[in-house]
Amino acid sequence: MHELSLAEHVIRIVEDAAHQAGAQRVTRVRLAVGALAHVEPETLQFCCTLAARQTALAETEFVVEQTPGQAYCADCRQDVALERIGFPCPQCGGFALRVTAGEEMQVLDIAIV
Repeated sequence: MHELSLAEHVIRIVEDAAHQAGAQRVTRVRLAVGALAHVEPETLQFCCTLAARQTALAETEFVVEQTPGQAYCADCRQDVALERIGFPCPQCGGFALRVTAGEEMQVLDIAIV
């Protein structure tokens, strides 16, 4: 379950950002995870809540949104939606795909008071 390791990194990033902003409390953290990032959004959300226990973020709400996967197909020269790496192009059935989005994970915003 690498989601727990990712969640621990998220906690550190958010704690540092909150400290730099002079925040007294973090109320919500919104994350984006690409559909091709090999991360289960629900598991990451649970792990963030778990990793936040015993920290200043213990009462923080974590929201994880999944962003779609996209690729460029060199065979049909189209930008296409991609559900999984290794799947063929949904337009032409070719495999000359270059992933252009969906592998990322990022903190979108942090709500502080």
